[in-house]
Amino acid sequence: MKIEVACGGTGGHTFPGLATGRALASRGHDVEVIAAGRDIEGATLKGWPGATFAGGAPKSPGRHPLAFAASVFRTLFHFRRRRPDVLLAMGSYASVPPVVAAKLLGVPVVLHEANAVPGKAISFLAPLARVVATTFPECARHLPRSARQVATGLPVRLDLLEQPESDCFGPPAGDASGAARPLTVFVTGGSQGAYAMNKKVAEALAFLKGRGEAPDFRVIHQTGKAMDAEEWTRARYAEAGIDARVSAFIPQMGGAYKAADIVVARAGAATCAEIALFGKPAVFIPLPSAVRDHQSRNAAHFAEAGAAVSMAQDACAPEALGGAIAELLSSPARRSAMAAASKALATPDAAERLADIVCRQARQ
Repeated sequence: MKIEVACGGTGGHTFPGLATGRALASRGHDVEVIAAGRDIEGATLKGWPGATFAGGAPKSPGRHPLAFAASVFRTLFHFRRRRPDVLLAMGSYASVPPVVAAKLLGVPVVLHEANAVPGKAISFLAPLARVVATTFPECARHLPRSARQVATGLPVRLDLLEQPESDCFGPPAGDASGAARPLTVFVTGGSQGAYAMNKKVAEALAFLKGRGEAPDFRVIHQTGKAMDAEEWTRARYAEAGIDARVSAFIPQMGGAYKAADIVVARAGAATCAEIALFGKPAVFIPLPSAVRDHQSRNAAHFAEAGAAVSMAQDACAPEALGGAIAELLSSPARRSAMAAASKALATPDAAERLADIVCRQARQ
């Protein structure tokens, strides 16, 4: 079958789309990815075996109706030539023109919503789809009752599990004497980073180090490329005497997750799914400006399951955030219980589940 996967816009949409695309391609299908034409997609899509068609969708169709119409017509023309059997759309503004074009041509549409609260695109497109696949149980009550919904979980990059544990600190210190290695805190705001979160976490860990009340720890920190985030964060850790490895972008995220004893992160759906895949205790700091506050609901789902602690960004004073992290570092039993709860939320076969749905809809 010829299958289109619209997954452009951000890494949170692209990575799950590509994971499902690979599952479909492994079954012998001809899979093509529809990207939004953003620069960030270049590295993500590099090496994809299928051709990529840049839809060029505007972020705000209502504000740019002519650009939106042009994107729909470009996609419509492309689909008329390719004649796809089914379209899988992963959400975001990049999904809107392909879904509209598919509907005009009678191509079956499957949607996937990654977050606990659906985004504007999925809410708008749901009536046009045969099936809406969801990640979080809460999502169902935010969608139209007429929408057929199936829970699949969020497809993740299983190749992350194959990456070796990060050795950015070199051989474990103290092996010869039998001393335990320091605990590792992995901090990430996602592929785009989180400037405010970077500062709050660095200040909290510096406060913790200064108090000297927590077990010895070290830090792996992915800052993103915004402003001077990498330079400032590295300097702050050095000033506090914290052993830290700071990078704007970590290509081997699987290795960083494996090295982590706890993860401090935003609560985007992809990050949540990756943390569950590795079964790691987490401290979530949801992005306060996230559309429909979906990150808070993602984090709440993990917190209610006993897998994470969720703290509002405004509440993350050094004492409060440092105290929450110290409590986890000081309690192996609690970390173990949270790790088990986190692992229980994982759906490593989500890509295959979603691929099954896509194939069934194409054949009807």
